[in-house]
Amino acid sequence: MANTQGPQGNYDPAGSTQMFRAFVDEAPQGRQQQAAASSGPRIGLIVGIVVALAVVAGVAWLALK
Repeated sequence: MANTQGPQGNYDPAGSTQMFRAFVDEAPQGRQQQAAASSGPRIGLIVGIVVALAVVAGVAWLALK
């Protein structure tokens, strides 16, 4: 039976290290994009709260009129 888990002769151990370093170098960019994307829903939430308060204030003003 052939040993399929051993090195194949043209195995380059530095290749996986280079791929790992490229992955690590790209990770901070993904976090910056994620932080920028999360500000969108936060703004929508603030606008929604302001609109809800305006509706409640309008209903209270009509009820007390």
